[in-house]
Amino acid sequence: MIPELGTLLVHASLFFAAVGAVLGMWAGAWRHLQAWAWARRAAYGFAATMLGANLLMVVALVQRDFSVRYVAEVGSHATPLYFTIVSLWASLNGSILFWGGVLAVYTLAFLAIEGRRHREYMPWTIGVLLANSVFFAVLVSSVANPFARVSPVPLDGPGPNPLLQNHWLMAFHPPTLYLGYVGMVVPFAMICAALLAGRLDAGWMVPLRRWMLVPYTFLSVGIVLGGWWSYGVLGWGGAWAWDPVENASFHPWLTATAFIHSAMVFQRRGTLRIWTLVLGMATYLLTLVGTFMTRSGVFNSVHSFTQSNIGPIFLAFIALVLVASVILLAVREHTLAIDEAEPAARTTLMSALFGRRLTLWSREFAILAQNAVFTVFTFTVLLGTLYPLITDALQDRKVSVGEPYFDRWAMPLGLLMVFLMGVGPVLPWGRLSPQRALARLGPPLVGGALLAGAMAALGFVKPGTQAALFLVGYAAWANVGELVTPALQRARSRSEALPLALVRVFQRSRRRYGGLIAHLGILLAVASIALWKGYKLEADVTLAPGETAELGGYSATFVRATKDRRTDTAPDGREVLRRTEVGARFTARRGATELGEIVPTMNYYPTQREPIFTPAVHSSAGADLYLSLTELDPDGTYVVVRMIVMPGILWLWVAPGVIALGTLLTLWPTRRASTLPLPVGVEGQQA
Repeated sequence: MIPELGTLLVHASLFFAAVGAVLGMWAGAWRHLQAWAWARRAAYGFAATMLGANLLMVVALVQRDFSVRYVAEVGSHATPLYFTIVSLWASLNGSILFWGGVLAVYTLAFLAIEGRRHREYMPWTIGVLLANSVFFAVLVSSVANPFARVSPVPLDGPGPNPLLQNHWLMAFHPPTLYLGYVGMVVPFAMICAALLAGRLDAGWMVPLRRWMLVPYTFLSVGIVLGGWWSYGVLGWGGAWAWDPVENASFHPWLTATAFIHSAMVFQRRGTLRIWTLVLGMATYLLTLVGTFMTRSGVFNSVHSFTQSNIGPIFLAFIALVLVASVILLAVREHTLAIDEAEPAARTTLMSALFGRRLTLWSREFAILAQNAVFTVFTFTVLLGTLYPLITDALQDRKVSVGEPYFDRWAMPLGLLMVFLMGVGPVLPWGRLSPQRALARLGPPLVGGALLAGAMAALGFVKPGTQAALFLVGYAAWANVGELVTPALQRARSRSEALPLALVRVFQRSRRRYGGLIAHLGILLAVASIALWKGYKLEADVTLAPGETAELGGYSATFVRATKDRRTDTAPDGREVLRRTEVGARFTARRGATELGEIVPTMNYYPTQREPIFTPAVHSSAGADLYLSLTELDPDGTYVVVRMIVMPGILWLWVAPGVIALGTLLTLWPTRRASTLPLPVGVEGQQA
């Protein structure tokens, strides 16, 4: 029953998406009231059927209905309910279905929030949004159909990949990343709508930037959660290794960051218009490229859990979106002139992309420079990621691009970005004399010197680390100054208490304050990376019971070996083995301070011969002590353990919370709602 009902739902979602895409385009082109009404109904139909298919798959997984192909691939009686549910995104077909479900959620949210406003743009947006939905509905209903019936029905399945069962973060990291990836289609559709409508005004840029901020926040948090999962599961003692699939999420993050800042310049100054649209379209294209990297099997990665034959289909779709985007920009860009100072006719590519009203000592020029760095960074990482594929395809030889290449470029480009994060906030919009600009740029040097000096006193004196900390301090001082200075000025001029003045200023400039707080979150992450990259200590040691290893002021004493069987009860009442945990118990100390016991393990799953090494971590604000087993004698007479000390890495996990807080403040709705006049339909009705 479930295979047939699920197949019916995914085919229905394809029907609704296709009909809605056509009706949305028709309503946008002819401003037809009835076509727009039916396009909305089709969008709701797509969302309902796709979400229904996702819920039905969860039911099939929980019931262990092995007649469903996807359940037979990833389900198991030995898998606990928690990991059974998150198995929805554990393999290819389920992850594509989940992609469609997230797309349905965004469609519903977009219609609920923007459906009664911006009527000139909305039909086009829904048409483009559903046109993209058609592709994923086609995948789910054909080559990646998870509801195909299995015959004969197996009695049990292999369960999800053991790596996916080994950490609770797998319930949060993939869906958060998907909310970032999939959500990028909304601003892409809004940009296409502006080009198709031949109009781009401030009333549309406000929601466009907001709908980029939502998936951008999810993507930022998802990337850090992925680093946390890597840190807590893979046992190598790091959070980022420039793995191709890690890079796949980093590319759209860079261009989305550039878009958010570029859109702000366009809203305030009317420049960087086409450049902003290019960044928005490129961000969605890069999410598609990232999905291709993750789901096509072209890369051998610990983050890539699927091998599939959908690679050529995805490449064809990426090519189609790219060609359509270029043609749309080339044909419709000239229709977007918004005032006489920004004429439609241009003579140079630079003026077409960026406009003509940029002055050197201004915030908009600082943002343009930051955009240039983001673009170079994106191209550098993308080139290093794709170069092995290009070489293999053109020259039939295997090459690899490793961490040294990426680190060599990431450090100078990253430090330049941090510096510009301190320059932009202190410069005003418009023209400023060089003397006044330098006067504004000077005080943050105090913050840089204070942070670098304080950390040097604690022993962090390496040149690279000191340079990063100095620039973090510089940018943090500048951003905190922009948070506090307006409140100080108001408190003095109105004789208000500083806390009250801070609240009043925040209420008037919540979006700006949210952006500054998000900056502080990114700076916190950069400082953390600078510390653990520069001062990570690592040693492999062999210990007998009672022996102690020391590293970086920490010590770990091997107590004894442990062995535990983790079992679960199957639906028929049988006790089934989930995994066997073989571990080593250590007592840890920092100096004379007892830190308690920590137990790294090797987890053996019935479906996998090799163990999954699960490290044990003692975290503190100053540093983490990280123990990962390499070898354990069966009799417990000795253990080989990798001992790692990671300064400051805890703050990397705090940073996404600060970024999310800043974005939430930016997105929090205001009392004033901007609406556009309703256009008149072809029959004289308001569409």
